[in-house]
Formats: sequence, structure tokens, C-alpha cells
Amino acid sequence: MTFRPSRIARRLAAGLSLAAAAWAPLAASAAYPDKEIKLSVGYGAGGVGDVSARLLAKTMEKDLKVPIVVLNKAGAQATLNPAQLMHQPADGYNVGVLTFAPMAIVPHMLPVPYTAKDFIFVGAFGRFQYGLAVKADSPYKTVDDLVAASKKGKSLFFGAPGAPNNIALYDLGRKTGGNFEQVLYKSGSDTVLALVAGQVEVIIQTPSEIVPHVQSGKLRLLASVSPARWADRPDMPTMRELGYDVQIESWMGLAVPKGTPNEIVQRLQGSMLGAMKDPELVQSLQRMGIDPVTMSGADYARMIDEGYVQMGKALKDTGLLSQQAK
Repeated sequence: MTFRPSRIARRLAAGLSLAAAAWAPLAASAAYPDKEIKLSVGYGAGGVGDVSARLLAKTMEKDLKVPIVVLNKAGAQATLNPAQLMHQPADGYNVGVLTFAPMAIVPHMLPVPYTAKDFIFVGAFGRFQYGLAVKADSPYKTVDDLVAASKKGKSLFFGAPGAPNNIALYDLGRKTGGNFEQVLYKSGSDTVLALVAGQVEVIIQTPSEIVPHVQSGKLRLLASVSPARWADRPDMPTMRELGYDVQIESWMGLAVPKGTPNEIVQRLQGSMLGAMKDPELVQSLQRMGIDPVTMSGADYARMIDEGYVQMGKALKDTGLLSQQAK
């Protein structure tokens, strides 16, 4: 005699099976993390973006109780990292440092396989500082001097490795009637050395690249191109304070592939925000020229979306929008 379960028993078994399947991700989230986390960075080892990510990872390890392994995925103007991250398992063990430029600026200039919708943003943990600098023996003592010279018909040459540095100077020229012409360099350090050598007349770069040459007496800072004054140079005004509506708003944040469970995203966000209260981490970021300010994942995602639209307009206005993007 063959036993056949009743219709009620079969329905009960099916219901229990579905319940178990539904609870499986929640159980996994509750145990998270239980192994090492991979943190990919779109910049080469030793740079500001790389070192900042490593400092954050080291501090977050204290809370998460697992190792965080930093992987450098440099290339294609930092777009290689998000292009690879989007295809990683959405399990919380694949996290990326996604900065503003490859998400909101470069996609207007180069074809990329991703959009912001391919990620869930965990939050932002720092804002890059930028400064306008000339040679120490330059005839341009102030930003007014620089702008006045750029309006005399002959272009002033500036060095930049790309966006957003070049956008700011083109924007300055567009808004003042000045003429600025870019000389392209491979990196920020190459750009600074070009100014020291007199190959260009002005640059916009980060403190870690500029300040050593200011301290040695080779360069002179004229203004902060960030939304705020630098913490270690409170007497140096911003461009906006000087009457020029030009600034660079560029952030670093964490993101995970789309589909990562919300419980895991919230766990990572809490760990990141908690790490940013560590005085040692805050001081280390400040020394590198990073404003240690934070933003929730939702706010960072919103800023990326709004920034994408704004930067598209800015690039079009400055003539830098690629023909393909048009």
C-alpha cells in the first residue's frame, strides 16, 4: 500500500518550504559578516583615494570584526572599478569606493557600461579639497590678477589630468570672459611638477600634491576651490568668497552591487558612519587634504543623480561634452 500525503499536508509542506527560503537571506544577513570583505578602489596604490580607503577599512575592521582587503582597480579614469563591481555577487562581501567623478562626470565624456542604478550606495565618507596655485614667482598675486591677465586676449595655460580640475578653470573663464587653455597630464603629481617647471601658469590640485611645494617655496596658493576653506589654512578664502562662482564638489563614498540585502547595507553604513567618529581617522584624512564629512547612502545617491545632471550641463557649457554624449 502506497502512502499518499493529504492535500492539506502537501500544502503545509509547501508553505514551510517557502518560509524557509524566505528566511534564508535574513539568516545570512543576521550572521553578516563572517568572512573577509573585499573593498575595491578605482585608483592606484599610494594615492589619496587609495590611502583614504585603507584608513577607513582599518577603522571599520574594529567594528565588523573581519578583515577588509583593499583591491586596487585603477584604469579608464576610475571607471574600471564600478564597471567590475556591478558584476560581483550582491552579498555584502564586495564593496567599492565610488567617487563622484566616475559616477557623475566621466560618463558624459566616455562610454561606460554602468549607471548609478546598478549600485546601492552605502554612504559618503570624505570630500576632496582643491586649491588654485601658481608659481611662487608668478606675477599673479591674487585671483583677480590671474583673471585680469586671462582677459587680455592671450590664453593662460593650465595643467590638469582631467575632470573635475579642468572643468573649474574652463568655468572660471566662461564666467569672467577669460581665456584658459588646458595642457593634459597623466596625473596630479605630473601636473604639479609641470607648474614648478614653468610649463603652465596655473593649476587646480589637491593639498597633498600642492602643499609640499608651497612649503618648499616653489608654489603659491591663491584660493580654495572647495566649498569650504581648508582646515589647516583657515585664512585662505574660497573662490566664492572672492566673488567667483566656481567650486569643485567631489566626494568619496562606498557602494555595493544592486540587490545586496538592505540589512547588510545598513550594517555597512552604520560601520562607516561609526568609523568616521574616530579622532585618529579624522585627523589622518585631514592631513591628506580630505574634509572628513559624511553623508548617508540615500543622500549620496541623491547627490550623484543631481550631480550627473549638473555636470552634463557644465560640460556642455564649457565645450567639454564628448560628441558621442551629445
